[in-house]
Amino acid sequence: MRRALHKLLAISIIVPVIALSGYGYYDYQRRLTDAQDVIDRLARVADEQAVKVLDLNREMYERVLELLDESNDMQIRSHEAEIHQRLKTIAEKFPQVAAISVFGKDGDLLASSRLFPVPALSVRERDDFRTARYVRPHPYFSLPHHGATGTSEFATNMARSAADGRFIGVLSVALRQQYFSDFYRDLVEPGESDLVGLYRLDGGILIRYPDNRPAVYTAANPEVFKAISGIGRARHLKSTSTVDGVQRLLVYRRVDGYPLIISAGIATATIYEQWLANLLTITAIAAIPTIAVCLLFLFSLRRLSAEQVAWEQWRNEVTMRLATEASSRHLQRMGSLGNLVANVAHDFNNLLMVVDANMELASRKGYTNLRKEVEAVQRASRGAKGLARKLMSVARKQPLRQVPVELRAWIEGAQGILNTSVGDKVTLSVHIADDIGTIRADPAELESALINIAVNAKDAMPRGGKVVLRCQNRQIAVDELDVPAGFYVVISLTDNGEGMSTEVLRRAFEPLYTTKAEGAGTGLGLAQVLTACEQAGGTAKIESVPGFGTTVKLFFPRYDADALAPEQLDLKESQPQTEVEKPLPREVSVLLVEDNDEVAAGIAAVLEVFGCTVRHETTADSAMLVLGALNAFDVVLSDIQMPGKLSGLDLAEQVRTRWPKQKIALMTGYANELERAKFIGVTILAKPFDIDDLKALITPEPD
Repeated sequence: MRRALHKLLAISIIVPVIALSGYGYYDYQRRLTDAQDVIDRLARVADEQAVKVLDLNREMYERVLELLDESNDMQIRSHEAEIHQRLKTIAEKFPQVAAISVFGKDGDLLASSRLFPVPALSVRERDDFRTARYVRPHPYFSLPHHGATGTSEFATNMARSAADGRFIGVLSVALRQQYFSDFYRDLVEPGESDLVGLYRLDGGILIRYPDNRPAVYTAANPEVFKAISGIGRARHLKSTSTVDGVQRLLVYRRVDGYPLIISAGIATATIYEQWLANLLTITAIAAIPTIAVCLLFLFSLRRLSAEQVAWEQWRNEVTMRLATEASSRHLQRMGSLGNLVANVAHDFNNLLMVVDANMELASRKGYTNLRKEVEAVQRASRGAKGLARKLMSVARKQPLRQVPVELRAWIEGAQGILNTSVGDKVTLSVHIADDIGTIRADPAELESALINIAVNAKDAMPRGGKVVLRCQNRQIAVDELDVPAGFYVVISLTDNGEGMSTEVLRRAFEPLYTTKAEGAGTGLGLAQVLTACEQAGGTAKIESVPGFGTTVKLFFPRYDADALAPEQLDLKESQPQTEVEKPLPREVSVLLVEDNDEVAAGIAAVLEVFGCTVRHETTADSAMLVLGALNAFDVVLSDIQMPGKLSGLDLAEQVRTRWPKQKIALMTGYANELERAKFIGVTILAKPFDIDDLKALITPEPD
């Protein structure tokens, strides 16, 4: 019974697969046949329209030839005004006609329906004039060109002959391409899968809809026209277009009585997509009973070993339940531990702020014979900072930290992920200067910035290309860029992609601005690049030429001692550690918003040593009331996590809205809302922060 059930189970799967395969083959052939019928109808309608237009042209020829009779060039010139009026009257009756022109035996323009008097113009050396003379009495069709009105036209030229067979000139009727294109547009379905065209026997394109030819393209596939030029009325082919590279099922039809060919086609990819969608639908419908039968057989097989299956199921359920309960308890413990670690680390950072502030005060006041003791506490404090950082990392709430980065080793380590970012079609080459300097940045932010640029470069080169990453040292002069003068390390990424237009380049660094399709990008990639550079004290610039590529340059201040100016080195070496803190250029008023009184007292003491006047508020709500009443503070320094309705971030947003020029900075030991803080555009001090960073923040800019 078990073997029989296994055989029936196999049959219940194999038979539907064979049936669906047969149906799929039949349905695909049927769709090919239907597609041939569709393009046959398109070709017949286009053929009828072309014959109608060309027959009307022939009638116009006869009327104009009757008007001209066997007049020579001199006679036509003498009656130019009358002939112009008659030609104009004839041309205005037919919307497809752009102009009717009469050329003499030497190619001189004698009369025209569009111009009077005609300019001095000769077409003696043009191919269409000479060819019309040699193929008489048959018409010759020229390739499209732009007429006097700026519209695209093609001419049908007919040689004039005297009674004795002498060549006496050429009659040319210029037809508007747009007339045919509008007609073809009404025939085909929206999109670019359908194709209708009118061609010469040599493959020259007269009209093609849709017209997506390259600018330098003049002819369709000559091999195709060579193959069909000697056959009857119509022929079906499957061919890849040399115009747009699309494979189509085509029908070519000879226009009766004229050296022209009508072509209609539909993309094979469209046929395949429609066939595949239908096959998947049928497969989904057929899968329901098949799955039901399979489940029935599986159920029968399970019944044969009911006791064993029941036992295994019971044991697996017990094991799974125990594992789930253990996993749930573990997750709860880890979640509680994470929150506990984060809270402990946050409070620990606050305590370190108190210790650091007082130690800095002691060091800046000359130690008072306690230098060794103070330095010992400072060393212990630095160790405690590292421990707090590790705890915050475990809790995944570590704020941004900038560290010295040796670029050569770091980029060599990051080259693998950059190669992955640019994809298989794009090659990445790296060139690093031998004396490249060190920078101070957050490695995670730097890596994210380079990945964002690499992904943008890949998107700009859908058919593949090359990206070059260069690292160079550069000295920036005053007013050269929006950064202080000095020594910088420049990381540049250059691609040979599509480039950016002037408008896109102007808005490239705007947050939420993107040129990608909806859902394909957030518009924050280049904004993050600029933010990462600015946080490190540098900037980012973009150079781009449409059609030639883009270069993104990241500027980072050099961090190594070689990059410092001589006067800076002398200052660092000569300044004694016991020197009393120099006061600020002028008194600075600071509104300190901190719920921890000890932290606030330590920071306030340091600020007062700097020469600041400090007002302390314990909540953001009270700080808003003070700002609304006074609004006379040089700097607002606020913690993020505080009791009350408003947090520090809420305070920063309201200050930015109501007092845009007010200088404000935030302090935090968490990273939960750092992205929001970056978007607001305020300075962030990660607790416990360096006192020098605090002094740099409050130091007023020189007038």
